[in-house]
Amino acid sequence: MDQHALTNIIYVTVFLIGALLFGFGPIIIVKLLSPSSHTRNISNKTGQFIECGMEPIGSAWIRFGIIYYLYALIFLAFDVDILFLFPVATVYSRPEFTGHAFFEVALFVAILALAIVYAWVKGVFVWERKHYPHP
Repeated sequence: MDQHALTNIIYVTVFLIGALLFGFGPIIIVKLLSPSSHTRNISNKTGQFIECGMEPIGSAWIRFGIIYYLYALIFLAFDVDILFLFPVATVYSRPEFTGHAFFEVALFVAILALAIVYAWVKGVFVWERKHYPHP
C-alpha cells in the first residue's frame, strides 16, 4: 500500500472517530454527570409530560392562532431569501458587477417587496386577539 492511500485511510479513520465522539460523547457525559437520585422514575412522576420539575397547570391541548405560524413562515422565507444577497454584497464593489447585475438584484428585492405587499393586503400583519370556545 502506498503512502497516499495510507494517509487517506488515516484521515477517514480520524474523521470517523471524531464523528462517533460528537454523536455519543454528549450522551456519555450526561450519563456520567447527571444526578440519578432526582429522576422522574424514582420520584414516581413517570406520567408527567414535562421534565422541568414544576407541576403543569391546565391542559396542554390549547389552540394557537394561525397567525403565529404565518409570522414564522414569512420570517423563514425572507430570512432565506436575504441570504442570497450576501454573495452580492461581497462582489458589489468589483468592476465585474455591471448595471445588468444591479438590475437583477433590484428585481430580486422588488419581488421580495411584492411578497410583503401581498401579505399586507391579505391581512397577515393585522394582529387581532382571537377567542376560541373551550371544549
